[in-house]
Amino acid sequence: MGTRSSNGAPFEPPRWTAKEEYRLRPFVSNVDRPIYAILIPFPELVGALCSRASRAGDDLRGVLLREFLSPFLDAKREEGEALDAWRERERYARALQLFISRLNEYGLPELFANPKARAFYQTWLAQYGDDSIAQMSGAHLAFAGLSQIALKHLEDQRIGLAPIEKSTRYVDYAKKINGSYAYFTDGKLARWGMLNRYRSALDRLFETYAALLPTMVQWLAKRYPDEKPATIRAKAFDLLRGLLPAATISQAAFFGNGQAFEYMMGRSRKQRLSELRWIATESKKELDQVIPAFLRRVETEQGEAYQRYLAGRRARMTPFAQKLFPGRVIGVGEAPAVRLVEYDPDGEDKIIAGMLYNAEDVHDAWETILERVRRLPLKEKRRIIRAYLSGRTARWQKVGRAFENAYVRFEIVMNIGAYRDLHRHRMLTQERQLFSCHHGFDVPDEVKEAGLGDFFREAVSGAEDVFLALDRRDPEVAQYAVTLAHRVRFMQWENLREFFWEAELRSIPEGHPDYRAVEQEKYRLLKAVYPTLMEFALVNMNEYDFARRGQEEKIAAKEKELRDMK
Repeated sequence: MGTRSSNGAPFEPPRWTAKEEYRLRPFVSNVDRPIYAILIPFPELVGALCSRASRAGDDLRGVLLREFLSPFLDAKREEGEALDAWRERERYARALQLFISRLNEYGLPELFANPKARAFYQTWLAQYGDDSIAQMSGAHLAFAGLSQIALKHLEDQRIGLAPIEKSTRYVDYAKKINGSYAYFTDGKLARWGMLNRYRSALDRLFETYAALLPTMVQWLAKRYPDEKPATIRAKAFDLLRGLLPAATISQAAFFGNGQAFEYMMGRSRKQRLSELRWIATESKKELDQVIPAFLRRVETEQGEAYQRYLAGRRARMTPFAQKLFPGRVIGVGEAPAVRLVEYDPDGEDKIIAGMLYNAEDVHDAWETILERVRRLPLKEKRRIIRAYLSGRTARWQKVGRAFENAYVRFEIVMNIGAYRDLHRHRMLTQERQLFSCHHGFDVPDEVKEAGLGDFFREAVSGAEDVFLALDRRDPEVAQYAVTLAHRVRFMQWENLREFFWEAELRSIPEGHPDYRAVEQEKYRLLKAVYPTLMEFALVNMNEYDFARRGQEEKIAAKEKELRDMK
């Protein structure tokens, strides 16, 4: 097996030349560890770099060097370009490197070392409060490898953090890292005598993924001869991603304000999973080089007590759950389902009342407005909604806050691979049960039609055996052996404004068919109880045989638009 980092994930430190390391060091907090802060001062540049986490197969530091720094620093004089202009550009780049390296060398605490500056800074913190200041500035933090379990934990945080992670649609996960497949291994497995069994099952998943990929590509190319090779390959990745376990590590980049990073560490430092504790420890080391003052409560006595409270909530509920549900159900194999379990019967009237509430010359109480709306004929209600939404022609044009006056609750069972996309809608209230094998798993129809279904099922079944053995010891650790094909049960509590945004976005033709089906069913269920409002939802109810068709053309058009910007 290849070497692994201290968190149990395979990691191979990038090998830089002396010249490459010199160029990189001003822009990252380290060049050889799996977690590092990005120190680029220009928002557009750091945003462009972090966005590459979605499709880059290698370390983002390599992307920074290869795609951003080297082309600029190594560029030869272009035809017609004045020599002094090139020299001026080169001097600027070197001056910028020197400036940032000086900040790294002396560090933030030393920057405020003189008594007057330190006194001012302390007064600033005391007068305005840690949280107020910590919301006004932030940092970029990159991870060379986090499991899907860890990523979902971090992405559960509702506000303050903006994540981008490596895509299972555009990146080949069959590639090994330092001789190992890219999955996390918890240290408890060796103590339980489960290490070899765990690795055998997960290696089998990756081996099956690697073996089926060329066959899947060939079958798709024959079935869709007019599609581009890149589109065919992305489709194959989509169909086979269910073979990837939740232990699969992924590159990710986060932007967060200081308060959000402090909370992220607070949520993670006392967790049962060692990977989460490692994330908190290593993240603080790197961010202490950038925003140390914003993280000062993390290691205080009060902070430690708060962390124990946050990490212990599930464990505190376990005795009550075991008393209420003494018979543990194993392997129920529940089919995919979308259920509307709660809605407000007055939802449409409340939303219309919200539309009228801040109109000119309206100074009545909420109850008065709502009562008058209730007495309106349906035709008049429809006219009000139509006028409120007049001029809205595209899904990115959000409906107004009036739609926040009614909430609905959905309970959904779907495969984890597609759930991860819906999980990204973090403003609504989402709660999921632990990843498990108890609800069965999905085998894509195309995989069956290509004659690969048995290979797919056999590999997944081997992981299920390991999951069941681990589940008896620690249900949280057992999650690592669950595949993305397995189903998860989760709940969404959302207002109608959030529903419009999610359903309209996730039903577009480019969307994955698994989550498109969920959003379309949610729309059907709401149409039965809110028929007037649903007339105005821009939900795409069509079926498509190929997701992501036309994406290359759209990307090219957008690139041209950006180039033409003045």
